Amino acid sequence: KKMGKKGAKKKAVDPFTRKEWYDIKAPSMFTNRQVGKTLVNRTQGTKIASDGLKGRVFEVSLGDLNGSESDFRKFRLICEDVQGKNVLTNFHGMSFTRDKLCSIVKKWHTMVEANCAVKTTDGYLLRLFCIGFTSKRQHQVKKTCYAQSSKVRQIRAKMVEHIQKEVASCDLKEVCNKLIPDSIGKDIEKAV
Repeated sequence: KKMGKKGAKKKAVDPFTRKEWYDIKAPSMFTNRQVGKTLVNRTQGTKIASDGLKGRVFEVSLGDLNGSESDFRKFRLICEDVQGKNVLTNFHGMSFTRDKLCSIVKKWHTMVEANCAVKTTDGYLLRLFCIGFTSKRQHQVKKTCYAQSSKVRQIRAKMVEHIQKEVASCDLKEVCNKLIPDSIGKDIEKAV
Protein backbone atom coordinates (compact mmCIF):
# COMPACT_ATOMS: atom_id res chain seq x y z
CA LYS A 1 0.00 0.00 0.00
CA LYS A 2 1.47 3.36 -1.10
CA MET A 3 0.90 6.54 0.92
CA GLY A 4 0.00 9.76 -0.89
CA LYS A 5 1.79 13.05 -0.30
CA LYS A 6 -0.99 14.44 1.85
CA GLY A 7 1.26 16.22 4.33
CA ALA A 8 3.72 17.37 1.68
CA LYS A 9 4.06 21.11 1.23
CA LYS A 10 2.41 22.64 -1.81
CA LYS A 11 4.72 24.48 -4.16
CA ALA A 12 4.38 28.19 -3.37
CA VAL A 13 3.24 30.17 -6.40
CA ASP A 14 3.85 33.91 -6.35
CA PRO A 15 0.40 35.52 -6.82
CA PHE A 16 1.96 38.53 -8.57
CA THR A 17 2.89 36.40 -11.59
CA ARG A 18 -0.85 36.20 -12.42
CA LYS A 19 -1.43 39.96 -12.22
CA GLU A 20 -1.41 42.75 -14.80
CA TRP A 21 -0.86 46.49 -14.32
CA TYR A 22 -3.37 49.01 -15.68
CA ASP A 23 -3.03 52.82 -15.88
CA ILE A 24 -5.75 54.87 -14.17
CA LYS A 25 -6.90 57.86 -16.23
CA ALA A 26 -8.76 60.73 -14.54
CA PRO A 27 -11.64 62.58 -16.28
CA SER A 28 -10.78 65.45 -18.64
CA MET A 29 -11.60 68.27 -16.17
CA PHE A 30 -8.38 67.64 -14.23
CA THR A 31 -4.99 68.90 -15.41
CA ASN A 32 -3.14 65.70 -14.47
CA ARG A 33 -4.89 62.81 -16.25
CA GLN A 34 -2.43 60.08 -15.21
CA VAL A 35 -3.48 59.20 -11.64
CA GLY A 36 -1.67 55.95 -10.94
CA LYS A 37 -1.68 52.22 -11.58
CA THR A 38 -3.84 49.34 -10.40
CA LEU A 39 -3.42 45.56 -10.33
CA VAL A 40 -5.84 42.91 -11.58
CA ASN A 41 -5.67 39.16 -12.27
CA ARG A 42 -4.97 38.27 -15.90
CA THR A 43 -7.79 37.10 -18.15
CA GLN A 44 -8.10 33.38 -17.49
CA GLY A 45 -10.84 31.18 -18.92
CA THR A 46 -14.21 32.85 -18.37
CA LYS A 47 -12.84 35.42 -15.91
CA ILE A 48 -12.11 38.57 -17.89
CA ALA A 49 -9.65 41.08 -16.39
CA SER A 50 -11.66 44.17 -17.36
CA ASP A 51 -14.70 42.85 -15.43
CA GLY A 52 -12.56 42.76 -12.29
CA LEU A 53 -11.72 46.45 -12.78
CA LYS A 54 -15.19 47.84 -13.48
CA GLY A 55 -16.74 49.40 -10.40
CA ARG A 56 -13.43 49.92 -8.60
CA VAL A 57 -13.26 53.22 -6.72
CA PHE A 58 -10.00 55.16 -6.42
CA GLU A 59 -9.54 57.99 -3.92
CA VAL A 60 -7.19 60.68 -5.19
CA SER A 61 -6.15 63.99 -3.64
CA LEU A 62 -7.08 67.09 -5.63
CA GLY A 63 -3.46 68.20 -5.20
CA ASP A 64 -2.33 65.16 -7.20
CA LEU A 65 -4.96 65.78 -9.88
CA ASN A 66 -4.17 69.48 -10.32
CA GLY A 67 -0.48 69.47 -9.43
CA SER A 68 -0.85 71.79 -6.43
CA GLU A 69 0.45 71.20 -2.91
CA SER A 70 -2.11 72.84 -0.64
CA ASP A 71 -5.34 71.07 -1.57
CA PHE A 72 -7.40 69.44 1.15
CA ARG A 73 -10.11 67.85 -0.98
CA LYS A 74 -10.19 64.19 -2.01
CA PHE A 75 -11.98 63.03 -5.15
CA ARG A 76 -13.35 59.52 -5.54
CA LEU A 77 -13.16 58.20 -9.11
CA ILE A 78 -15.02 55.07 -10.24
CA CYS A 79 -13.83 52.83 -13.09
CA GLU A 80 -16.40 52.84 -15.89
CA ASP A 81 -14.52 51.52 -18.91
CA VAL A 82 -11.28 49.74 -19.83
CA GLN A 83 -9.55 50.57 -23.13
CA GLY A 84 -6.42 48.54 -23.74
CA LYS A 85 -4.28 49.09 -20.66
CA ASN A 86 -6.12 52.27 -19.62
CA VAL A 87 -8.79 52.41 -16.93
CA LEU A 88 -11.19 55.27 -17.70
CA THR A 89 -12.81 56.78 -14.61
CA ASN A 90 -15.68 59.11 -13.75
CA PHE A 91 -16.48 61.33 -10.76
CA HIS A 92 -17.88 59.30 -7.84
CA GLY A 93 -17.63 61.65 -4.86
CA MET A 94 -15.65 64.32 -3.04
CA SER A 95 -14.76 64.84 0.61
CA PHE A 96 -12.47 66.88 2.82
CA THR A 97 -9.34 65.40 4.33
CA ARG A 98 -9.72 64.48 7.99
CA ASP A 99 -7.15 67.03 9.22
CA LYS A 100 -8.90 69.89 7.38
CA LEU A 101 -12.29 68.90 8.77
CA CYS A 102 -10.88 68.82 12.30
CA SER A 103 -9.16 72.20 11.87
CA ILE A 104 -12.31 74.07 10.78
CA VAL A 105 -14.50 72.85 13.66
CA LYS A 106 -13.99 75.35 16.50
CA LYS A 107 -15.13 75.83 20.07
CA TRP A 108 -17.52 78.68 20.93
CA HIS A 109 -19.03 78.69 17.42
CA THR A 110 -22.30 77.26 16.12
CA MET A 111 -21.96 74.60 13.45
CA VAL A 112 -24.66 74.44 10.78
CA GLU A 113 -24.94 71.24 8.76
CA ALA A 114 -27.20 70.70 5.75
CA ASN A 115 -27.68 67.94 3.23
CA CYS A 116 -29.85 67.39 0.18
CA ALA A 117 -30.18 65.07 -2.81
CA VAL A 118 -30.19 66.81 -6.19
CA LYS A 119 -30.54 65.39 -9.70
CA THR A 120 -28.19 66.76 -12.36
CA THR A 121 -29.35 67.49 -15.91
CA ASP A 122 -27.74 64.25 -17.17
CA GLY A 123 -29.64 62.11 -14.65
CA TYR A 124 -27.10 61.58 -11.85
CA LEU A 125 -28.51 61.80 -8.31
CA LEU A 126 -26.00 63.53 -6.04
CA ARG A 127 -26.26 63.69 -2.26
CA LEU A 128 -24.54 66.88 -1.12
CA PHE A 129 -23.47 67.70 2.42
CA CYS A 130 -22.65 71.25 3.47
CA ILE A 131 -21.08 72.49 6.68
CA GLY A 132 -21.02 76.08 7.92
CA PHE A 133 -19.89 77.97 11.02
CA THR A 134 -20.79 81.23 12.65
CA SER A 135 -18.02 83.82 12.68
CA LYS A 136 -17.26 86.72 14.99
CA ARG A 137 -18.38 90.19 14.01
CA GLN A 138 -15.82 92.96 13.57
CA HIS A 139 -14.61 94.40 16.91
CA GLN A 140 -16.48 91.70 18.85
CA VAL A 141 -15.28 91.33 22.43
CA LYS A 142 -17.41 88.38 23.55
CA LYS A 143 -15.57 85.10 23.01
CA THR A 144 -18.62 83.09 21.92
CA CYS A 145 -20.61 83.58 18.75
CA TYR A 146 -23.56 81.27 18.95
CA ALA A 147 -26.59 81.49 16.66
CA GLN A 148 -30.21 81.10 17.71
CA SER A 149 -31.82 77.87 16.52
CA SER A 150 -34.30 79.85 14.39
CA LYS A 151 -31.36 81.56 12.63
CA VAL A 152 -29.66 78.18 12.19
CA ARG A 153 -32.80 76.88 10.46
CA GLN A 154 -32.87 79.93 8.18
CA ILE A 155 -29.19 79.48 7.29
CA ARG A 156 -29.73 75.76 6.62
CA ALA A 157 -32.70 76.52 4.34
CA LYS A 158 -30.58 79.09 2.43
CA MET A 159 -27.76 76.53 2.06
CA VAL A 160 -30.08 73.83 0.69
CA GLU A 161 -31.81 76.28 -1.65
CA HIS A 162 -28.47 77.52 -3.00
CA ILE A 163 -27.07 74.01 -3.48
CA GLN A 164 -30.20 72.87 -5.33
CA LYS A 165 -30.14 75.95 -7.58
CA GLU A 166 -26.43 75.50 -8.39
CA VAL A 167 -26.49 71.75 -9.06
CA ALA A 168 -29.91 71.10 -10.66
CA SER A 169 -29.06 73.29 -13.67
CA CYS A 170 -25.72 71.55 -14.44
CA ASP A 171 -24.51 68.19 -15.66
CA LEU A 172 -22.01 66.10 -13.68
CA LYS A 173 -18.96 67.59 -15.43
CA GLU A 174 -20.05 71.16 -14.67
CA VAL A 175 -20.70 70.22 -11.02
CA CYS A 176 -17.14 68.85 -10.79
CA ASN A 177 -15.78 72.05 -12.33
CA LYS A 178 -17.61 74.00 -9.60
CA LEU A 179 -16.29 71.70 -6.85
CA ILE A 180 -12.63 72.00 -7.88
CA PRO A 181 -12.26 75.75 -7.08
CA ASP A 182 -15.00 75.47 -4.36
CA SER A 183 -17.14 78.13 -6.04
CA ILE A 184 -20.40 76.73 -4.56
CA GLY A 185 -19.06 77.15 -1.01
CA LYS A 186 -17.96 80.73 -1.67
CA ASP A 187 -21.35 81.60 -3.18
CA ILE A 188 -23.17 80.20 -0.13
CA GLU A 189 -20.89 82.24 2.15
CA LYS A 190 -21.82 85.43 0.27
CA ALA A 191 -25.54 84.57 0.24
CA VAL A 192 -25.71 83.86 3.98
